[in-house]
Amino acid sequence: MSSSNRRTLLLGLAALAGCGYEPVYAPGAVARDLRGAILVDPPSDPTGFVFVNELERRLGEPQAPRYRLTADLAVVQDNIGITADQEITRFRLRGRADYAVLDPATGGRLFDGRAEGFTTYSATATTVATRSARRDAETRLMVILADQIVTRLTSTAGDWA
Repeated sequence: MSSSNRRTLLLGLAALAGCGYEPVYAPGAVARDLRGAILVDPPSDPTGFVFVNELERRLGEPQAPRYRLTADLAVVQDNIGITADQEITRFRLRGRADYAVLDPATGGRLFDGRAEGFTTYSATATTVATRSARRDAETRLMVILADQIVTRLTSTAGDWA
C-alpha cells in the first residue's frame, strides 16, 4: 500500500471516529441488548407469519422480553404491466408496516415508526405459477419491511431502550 493510500485510510478512519460512529452490536452497545428482548405480537395471516419470523430471525427469539413490538401490516397490489389485449403481465405489491415498541409492564409507547417497500412479480401462463410468484413476492416484501424495522430499532435503541 502506498504512503498516500495509507494516509487517506487513516484520515478516513479518524474522521469516522470523530463523527461518533459506533458499531451497533459492539460490546456494551445498547442495541446488542435487544437480542432476545423483544416479543413480537403473533401474526394473524400467512404474510404476517413470514413478517414475524423475519423479525425474530434478526432480533432473536424472545427469552426474557423487556419490550413488545406491535405492527399493523398492509399490502396493496397494483397492475403495472398490461398488454394491448388488456392482459395483466406484471404486478406490484406495496407494503406498509406501522409499528410500535411498547413497555409490556405499563403499555407505554417507547418508539414507533413506519416501514414501506415494494416488490414486483410476473403473471405467467398458469394460475399455479402466478400464485407461487405472488407468495415469493410477499416473502420478499416482508423481508424488506423487517429489515427496515430492525435497522431503525437498532440505530435508535440508545434513545428509547
